[in-house]
Amino acid sequence: MSTILSITDLRKSYADGFEALKGVSLDIQEGEILALLGPNGAGKTTLISTVCGITTATSGAVTVGGHSITTDFRAARSMIGLVPQEINLEPFETVLNTVRFSRGLFGKPRNDALLEDILKKLSLWDKRGNQIKELSGGMKRRVLIAKALSHEPRVLFLDEPSAGVDVELRKDMWEVVRELRESGVTIILTTHYIEEAEAMADRVGVIAKGEILLVEEKSDLMARMGQKELEVLLTDPIPAVPEGLKIHDLRLGEGGRSLIYTYDVKAERTGITTLLNDVAAAGLVLADVVTRQSSLEDIFVDLVSGEAA
Repeated sequence: MSTILSITDLRKSYADGFEALKGVSLDIQEGEILALLGPNGAGKTTLISTVCGITTATSGAVTVGGHSITTDFRAARSMIGLVPQEINLEPFETVLNTVRFSRGLFGKPRNDALLEDILKKLSLWDKRGNQIKELSGGMKRRVLIAKALSHEPRVLFLDEPSAGVDVELRKDMWEVVRELRESGVTIILTTHYIEEAEAMADRVGVIAKGEILLVEEKSDLMARMGQKELEVLLTDPIPAVPEGLKIHDLRLGEGGRSLIYTYDVKAERTGITTLLNDVAAAGLVLADVVTRQSSLEDIFVDLVSGEAA
């Protein structure tokens, strides 16, 4: 895949000396979904705002499809669609006119067939004559996506697309995003919902305190940093981990009804066979054995807290 968005040593400082972005460098490939994770104040929205020209960078360079956002702003911006975090729509305007107006802002000629296709993909066509104030929060967010797609961008930024949306609508939104990617749109989303990144992203970036900590294929990240847990369920609860089992660094499960063993998925020897033999030798009777893969959320928490390598 070719690089469609290139960010090089991007910095943003304010008059009071606060650095919102500290030399961010990032290449985004055409046709991928990149999830940008980070706690509040990490710099996610500042990064998007700078790339989209809402905020001016202190230094650094950004190109979109080879166009600089500073020396060739119009061409660069025309390739970008932005779905902001806040819902800010004219309440008394209709859905269709709202989307049509956004297309016109970019100097694009009228194309009713294209707008019809966009609204149908977003399940908004039946609502095209409705005023914005008549829509639910989830539908309003879909209108924001339709507005962002109206000028046919090649890169789409979604800033917290599922904020304030219930679980069912959130999953619908995920399906919309996947369909957009299949149509060739490159998508960068910021999210607080770890499961959103886990469900959709090809790559995951983690940002904290204005710095990119990591950008990696989601599957590679979880394989490299993920761990598995083996929970040995016991027929009878125990008050503490037996002395002979302490070499395995076990945790006692809730109510003493299980022993929890953490192991590295990359290790040649997991130690599970030895553990189970030692459990039997300690006179404990197994009821069941359960394994769990660590989630992207576990990895993210470790990264931003500085615990991960």
